Amino acid sequence: MTDFLPIPPKGAAPRAAFSDLSPAREAARKLEATFLAEMLKGAGFGTQENSFSGGPGGDQFASFHRQAVAEEIAKTGGIGLAEHFLNAMMETRDEP
Repeated sequence: MTDFLPIPPKGAAPRAAFSDLSPAREAARKLEATFLAEMLKGAGFGTQENSFSGGPGGDQFASFHRQAVAEEIAKTGGIGLAEHFLNAMMETRDEP
């Protein structure tokens, strides 16, 4: 049996036909947060050069801090990658 999607009203966004995008939207947001965490790591965010830094424990906790900061950035709108990721995930292909 085939389920048909309703035709969206004229002028509506093409994604309005999908009733529940929240799982896909959440996955896109998490992907953006992971990307941001890696960019923060590359920028040197969280590295310290003082008496409290050093050792594998410091590196591990720095990664937790970077991930938490990246999550907050993504939750507040991020840099716009989540919307692009969502569009790519929801894209349909018209291949023969």
